[in-house]
Amino acid sequence: MPEVAGPAPAPVIAAFDFDGTLTRRDTFVPFLIRGLGWPRFLLALLRCSPWLTGYALRLLPNHVAKARLMRATLTGRTTAEMQDWAAQWLAKDFPGQLRPWAMARLAWHQQAGHCCVLVSASPDIYLARVAQELGFDALICTGMEVEGDRLTGSMRMLNCHGEEKVLRLQAWLAQRFGLASFAGVELYAYGDTAGDKPMLRLARHAWYRGQPWKEGSVRFEGVAGR
Repeated sequence: MPEVAGPAPAPVIAAFDFDGTLTRRDTFVPFLIRGLGWPRFLLALLRCSPWLTGYALRLLPNHVAKARLMRATLTGRTTAEMQDWAAQWLAKDFPGQLRPWAMARLAWHQQAGHCCVLVSASPDIYLARVAQELGFDALICTGMEVEGDRLTGSMRMLNCHGEEKVLRLQAWLAQRFGLASFAGVELYAYGDTAGDKPMLRLARHAWYRGQPWKEGSVRFEGVAGR
């Protein structure tokens, strides 16, 4: 009798946050400064100050302040400009920003043949280049709306933050592997802020700020450090 193939093994997936997890700090503001220059960036901050102050005082949610900053800095910019800004930022600001421990974890997953996904609230206008350069298999992030060859300054989807990361990961899993849930999937997740914790809760193996993590605990498996 011919052998009957068994079910395909469940995928092993490694989901990495970007800012503060793979990098030492936020990257969106340095990207804007590199593209705009300090004078225009400071002027944009001044125009957005009511919303940024509201966010700092916890009177406004993250996505509201972020949307205002994006509109003030990106509206009308061409896709060619974004490619130029991204190239300059990658060449001048990005080197030295990557955390050695996180990059070692990424390399380990890649060498093991795991599917590596970059999951970030930062925008695709530069993260697409980053994901390609770092060898990720997929990118899930905040997408910017483009009309013709110009950015409208608006996000074309919800800010990829908090629970939205989980929803976007689940949609990607269904599209990529035809799976309705992460049950049975060996998921590793890496993050560094409260906005990453919904994604970490989804994972069998979670790391928070370089340490193994589970809800209510700092360490729960192995030995890890930055």
